[in-house]
Amino acid sequence: METKLARIAQIAKERPKEKFTSLAHLINEEMLLECHNDLKANKAAGVDEVIKAEYEENLQEKIKRLHESLKDMTYIPQPVRRVYIPKPGKLESRPLGIPAYEDKIVQLAISKILVAIFEQDFMYFSYGFRPNRSAHDALRRLNETLMTKKINWVVDADIKGFFEHVDYAWMMQCLEVRIADTSLLRIIARILKSGIMENGEISSTQEGTPQGGIISPILANIYLHYVLDLWFEKIMKKPIVQDY
Repeated sequence: METKLARIAQIAKERPKEKFTSLAHLINEEMLLECHNDLKANKAAGVDEVIKAEYEENLQEKIKRLHESLKDMTYIPQPVRRVYIPKPGKLESRPLGIPAYEDKIVQLAISKILVAIFEQDFMYFSYGFRPNRSAHDALRRLNETLMTKKINWVVDADIKGFFEHVDYAWMMQCLEVRIADTSLLRIIARILKSGIMENGEISSTQEGTPQGGIISPILANIYLHYVLDLWFEKIMKKPIVQDY
């Protein structure tokens, strides 16, 4: 599976305008089992109240059934379980959405595919939620830039409630820049609209990609790549021509 993902990454890098039309078939039993093995054992359960150790009973049968539901498009993600955790150093809390166990497996599988493709497109100055990049790397680069280049301004900004307010239509348009596999896009759309369970009540979701979902970081990076990073790089950083 890693070889197939590496090949997809290579194609994405060599052909920046390529749209991938056949990706959903990569999510086979082998990949689903691999994703199950990759999941940490001590994570909180979703609305299904199933943890990794419990899912491993009759594992092969469950993986086969999950794969069949993805193949025939009967797979329906369960609502995420909403919990709140305190924000460091603040009185307010941050909402998290914890997926059901099988949904974690599917989200991880899709995330691996999306990372293979879109990592080739992301800007050099993007660091959040990216493999082999950390906050320390970002600070190191910032320090090097400040020390070695003439800096006129620094932008310090925070997008309030970003994860809760991602626009679904724009999210799908961003994905469609590189993905033309309707089956995979349909599964992602179902994940986005799977709903939230809080205090025993289920509510539909019209926007947002809940923090806590395995797929949320890569979806956030794809969204911000097109609506923020490219805008900043191509529009805001254009040289200002003055005519005196």
